[in-house]
Amino acid sequence: MRVLAAMSGGVDSAVAAARAVDAGHDVVGVHLALSRAGGTLRAGSRGCCTIEDALDARRAADLLGIPFYVWDFSERFRDDVVADFIAEYRAGRTPNPCLRCNERIKFAALLERAIELGFDAVCTGHYALLVDGARGRELHRASDAAKDQSYVLGVLTAGQLAHTYFPLGTTPSKAHVRAEAAERGLTVAQKPDSHDICFIPDGDTRGWLAEKVGTAPGEIVDRSGAVVGAHEGAHAFTVGQRRGLHLGVPAPDGKPRFVLEVRPVSNTVVVGPKEALAIGEISGARFSWAGAAPLEPAFACEVQIRAHAEPVPAQARVSATGVTVVPATPFDGVAPGQSAVLYAGTRVLGQFTIDRTVSAVPVEA
Repeated sequence: MRVLAAMSGGVDSAVAAARAVDAGHDVVGVHLALSRAGGTLRAGSRGCCTIEDALDARRAADLLGIPFYVWDFSERFRDDVVADFIAEYRAGRTPNPCLRCNERIKFAALLERAIELGFDAVCTGHYALLVDGARGRELHRASDAAKDQSYVLGVLTAGQLAHTYFPLGTTPSKAHVRAEAAERGLTVAQKPDSHDICFIPDGDTRGWLAEKVGTAPGEIVDRSGAVVGAHEGAHAFTVGQRRGLHLGVPAPDGKPRFVLEVRPVSNTVVVGPKEALAIGEISGARFSWAGAAPLEPAFACEVQIRAHAEPVPAQARVSATGVTVVPATPFDGVAPGQSAVLYAGTRVLGQFTIDRTVSAVPVEA
């Protein structure tokens, strides 16, 4: 099998490429240049796709004895991931750029080019399992629950899964991957994992958004509409946030208040008690299935609303307008723009972008 190994410069993708070589595949390594800022440097465990990362990927490919290329996907990344991130925050939503990158860059743009060039599959260092089931290929959670990345891969379609290769899916732990890398002589064996948003390497998302979106004074109100504070831009807030509110009017019961809603049109932020973060229903129009679609329009499943959240048993219903999910117990602090990934046991059924939430706690009269 001809395999294109996406090599980020980290230990996971290097070991994944090495395992693909060991399996006897014809492997070519590629590093994606996602920024045209030539002086971009890595800051510890923050950021990725930097000069250092490209050099680390090249050294790994040289050690493995495979051809290596750097492909410039910076324009596509800017338009499909960074611009989407800014637009979502402008709309008062909370996007997941890693999931969007998988959807539009690694398993769309990259995979499309790979197939055009005659490759059979794209290999990555993601922790997830692929299983050939009775109705086609299925995406499942990785063996190591602590490293499972199936949530951010929930956007993959049946066609994409057919050309995907995850050599790390059965690995017991990240420690095993690092030990294997050291045994192979890979210099990235102890390289820190990347954290935060790769295109905001200093971790200051609020400052970055203020620069891109601008600031505009607005009001912070409680659920009754009473003004309890002020802000310099609604884009700086997200549902569930507690810190940084600087409210001028304390809650009647003296308890902390949390962001419940962001209203970009009126530039207003709504706050309330923690219990008001309980969400009894979510829905979204943009959805996809990771393999074969469910056989019935209504079905039981588990739903995960964040990369590291616990899955919640739920009832899902698919209609002409999208997917609606009612959890057995309320979700905690869901923001429009987040992705809800549906599971049946370890199998990923599909995902949708949350457009609407319904509070499980009614507003008091």
